[in-house]
Amino acid sequence: MDRLMDVVEVAELLGTTVRFPRRLIEERRIEYVKVGRHVRIRESVVLAMIEANTVQPRRSGASLRAVA
Repeated sequence: MDRLMDVVEVAELLGTTVRFPRRLIEERRIEYVKVGRHVRIRESVVLAMIEANTVQPRRSGASLRAVA
């Protein structure tokens, strides 16, 4: 079973303020669970979001101009 985290725990894991996970929830950019009036986010969802938004380094030899 996945751990359910509140917005404070998610913010700590992401290294952000509480406002950021609340905005993700409000904009429905992250999956969440309503438990009564409480909002919880599965740890696996946060980890998947981190993985999906991780930018891999360029291969050596790639031109810096190609990016711009």
